[in-house]
Amino acid sequence: MVKILVAGDRFILPEVLLEALERHVPDADTTVIKGQWPVSPFVSIGEVDEAEGDEDALIAALEGCEIAFVHASPFTEKVIAAAAPTLKLITVGRGGPVNINVPAATAHGVTVSNAPGRNATSTAEHSVAMILAAVRQLVDRHNELVAGAWGGDYYAYENTPMEVRGATVGLVGYGAVGSRVASTLDAMGAHVLGYDPYVADMPHAEKVDDLAELLRRSTILTLHPRLNDETRGMIGAEQLALLPERAVVVNCSRPPVLDYDALADALDSGRLWAAAADVLPAEPLPQGHRLLRTERLIVTPHLAGASQESAQLAAELGAADIARYLAGEPLRNALN
Repeated sequence: MVKILVAGDRFILPEVLLEALERHVPDADTTVIKGQWPVSPFVSIGEVDEAEGDEDALIAALEGCEIAFVHASPFTEKVIAAAAPTLKLITVGRGGPVNINVPAATAHGVTVSNAPGRNATSTAEHSVAMILAAVRQLVDRHNELVAGAWGGDYYAYENTPMEVRGATVGLVGYGAVGSRVASTLDAMGAHVLGYDPYVADMPHAEKVDDLAELLRRSTILTLHPRLNDETRGMIGAEQLALLPERAVVVNCSRPPVLDYDALADALDSGRLWAAAADVLPAEPLPQGHRLLRTERLIVTPHLAGASQESAQLAAELGAADIARYLAGEPLRNALN
């Protein structure tokens, strides 16, 4: 009987992981541990990021386990080296497995699989909500009403927003999230432009091969690329200056894709109509941070991917790959 470590937390509950395992590997022998993320924040541990937990405690929990079915546990070189004589598979319920040292796992003969697209629907829905909230300035209007103010000039022509229907939306990154955002905005009547050098077919967007052209044409810009050396810092002051006057910028991808000081400058100058971001240069933002004082900017605390369905899908994808591993079949989501 295979022994599996089940390591959940307050988002992907151990119970959710166990229910998925019961469907796919009903005779597994499981050891269960539970972290406290998101109540306890992610930190860098050793050489891995966005993790929580203690390396020594994880090593102890892995004793005798052939498989680890986890979310945020820190699989550092130290942990993998200690567990590798027995450990053969790490299945992590995340799209970006930054808490796993994949090269170290490879070097020790441990396979790693992940859960790509687990929160694509949730993130896409949040992105569309942020676009609408920024265009319509819903947060500011709500706060004014709560404070007892009733603005009388919002029907003045210069104060009225654009409509999303008929707007040109520049979408950067046409992966699992971006493609869902594109299909939703297309259904709303927007004209969607898509920039992604690695995607040939964009059913709900006009493919644009030049980022500068996309920016010059886009009254709404929404960012969905994966973070890598090519996308880090891809939208800065020079790129924002290419957008039309009164454009809207939304980032629900990764913070380093966007220069936030340049964004705040463009908002403060009045050149941009509004912006919204779910991912921020520091999480949490310290009190008094410039972004918390920037008008027409909506920020949310990195929760776009939060839904019960995201947790359930992560568990389902991982348990299915564990079943494939045990059956000697190729893993669907292997990373090494």
